[in-house]
Amino acid sequence: MVDIETQADWHWRNSMKPVRFFIFDARLALFFLVFILHMRMWTFGLFLFFCFFFWFLERRGLVFSAALLTFRTWILGKRRPAWLWIRKRKFHDYG
Repeated sequence: MVDIETQADWHWRNSMKPVRFFIFDARLALFFLVFILHMRMWTFGLFLFFCFFFWFLERRGLVFSAALLTFRTWILGKRRPAWLWIRKRKFHDYG
């Protein structure tokens, strides 16, 4: 039997929460795995760099996927037309 109170604790909007690896984004686990499998100073430095990077993104209020979208917007610029000029429909006056 499913308790009603346990269902009330979880809601569909919780499915959008980022997955956590201790206190960081779960994507950091990949760099942790690289460090564990290949223990060198440069892999440790890479792990620390991405720890700081993910921490910095979270301080700015971004998750990694939102940060990638923000970076793409910054690279492409503000003016991004929805259609190419070739594919835009031309105005026809049949009257």
